[in-house]
Amino acid sequence: MSMNLKGVVISYRRGPRTQRSRECLIQFPNVRSRFEVGKLIGRKIVWSDGKNNTIVGVILSPHGNKGIVRARFRRGLPGQALGSLVRIVG
Repeated sequence: MSMNLKGVVISYRRGPRTQRSRECLIQFPNVRSRFEVGKLIGRKIVWSDGKNNTIVGVILSPHGNKGIVRARFRRGLPGQALGSLVRIVG
């Protein structure tokens, strides 16, 4: 897999009554199965707002069987991050 892979923040990790802003669901293009996600677990990702604000996170686990991953960030992502890009840096 490419080292400079970009993904889209789909949603926060949520439950029926809770929302975890530090954990997000991320979808990467061309990653379509749980098996392919296994290669991404443990990699560092970065979200940036285009200014000087960056938030670093790590990919934790797959979410379902269709290639979506769960990621935990050091700080909670703002609402503007939903639908924006993250990239793998390490």
